[in-house]
Amino acid sequence: MSLIVQKYGGTSVGDVERIKNVAQRVLATRDEGNQVVVVVSAMAGATDHLIGLARQISTVPDAREMDMLLASGEQVSVALLAMALHELGCTAVSMTGPQAGIFTDASHTRARISRIATERVMDRLGNGHVVIIAGFQGRSETDEITTLGRGGSDTSAVAIAAALKADCCEIYTDVDGVYTADPRLVPEARKLNAISHDEMLELASLGAKVLQSRAVEFAKKYSVPLVVRSSFNTAPGTWIVKETDQMEDVVVRGVSLDKNQAKITFLHVPDRPGVAATIFKHLADQTINVDMIVQNISEQGKTDVSFTVPADDLERSLRVSREIAGLVGAADVSANSDIAKLSAVGVGMRTHTGIAAKMFGILSEAQVNIAMISTSEIKISCVIPKHQADQALRLVHNGFGLGAGENPAAEN
Repeated sequence: MSLIVQKYGGTSVGDVERIKNVAQRVLATRDEGNQVVVVVSAMAGATDHLIGLARQISTVPDAREMDMLLASGEQVSVALLAMALHELGCTAVSMTGPQAGIFTDASHTRARISRIATERVMDRLGNGHVVIIAGFQGRSETDEITTLGRGGSDTSAVAIAAALKADCCEIYTDVDGVYTADPRLVPEARKLNAISHDEMLELASLGAKVLQSRAVEFAKKYSVPLVVRSSFNTAPGTWIVKETDQMEDVVVRGVSLDKNQAKITFLHVPDRPGVAATIFKHLADQTINVDMIVQNISEQGKTDVSFTVPADDLERSLRVSREIAGLVGAADVSANSDIAKLSAVGVGMRTHTGIAAKMFGILSEAQVNIAMISTSEIKISCVIPKHQADQALRLVHNGFGLGAGENPAAEN
């Protein structure tokens, strides 16, 4: 008997018929002799609807109350899926994240899992239940409801699989697996049979929506066998695996695009030691997630400091930044939400040269201006104008030969 954790995203449970389809899949897995834990997201559109309601009340809703509100979305899904399994004659029980023993830190709307008490889940599994757990949520040590941020159900599923020492964690979504680019934006993108943890971690953190980066971190750290599959067919999907030497033969594994980006700039900041430390310490204290950072050349003892944040966080980040501006003597703070982040990822970058030059050349020929650049040993990211982002993604994807039939080695 194997223990399998399955996670179904919002599209997979988007309406009653799809919930019934998921129930059939879960039942089939159990009837193969497996114990099954199912982690479910809110129905497609439910979280956005709740956020919309909150913003009709407040432009900057209280974080604790947002967690209280958003946690309700997944509770609808788990209850309906449990009912669907009951109708099929399957013994099942739904649980919220707190009921399933998921403990987090106290950071509302972006909490991190600290531990999982598995006794209640294991007891129900031992009694023959399929256990259905609300993803995306947990509770702090002071019994406050918390949520894990966008895509947090992926993290819930992999963390639960690690805690239960599951034989496999299956992430079911609306695509067949991990592609060389988002197939909705690049029709010629190819599905990969396998991808390394580090490549998937970069792609996920850079805007690839198929899997959350923290879920990949859990899978790598705890050696959780992880596969991404479609909930609408029986295709084998993409396995997230340990890196092999052969993977370096492929220079670029995939490209990603993140349009949920915004840039904030501190203008004419005094160019002296400690200013950057003050800016980013105060941002960190307010749990603002800063990504790319650029400081301009100093002129007459003044400089500009720019950084990117998730666009969803722009209003809060801008408010905090204006408070910090007075502390560091900045002349002003500006913001720009008309940006996107385009990235190329591949472990082969460690052993091949000229990748940045090629990517910049492709963008230059298309008259795409690069505002910021960030690199690691396996990725290159550029901030570009949002209105050119889709075209730039396709050009870079095709420029590196990632289209169907162009680079078969990338499938391995």
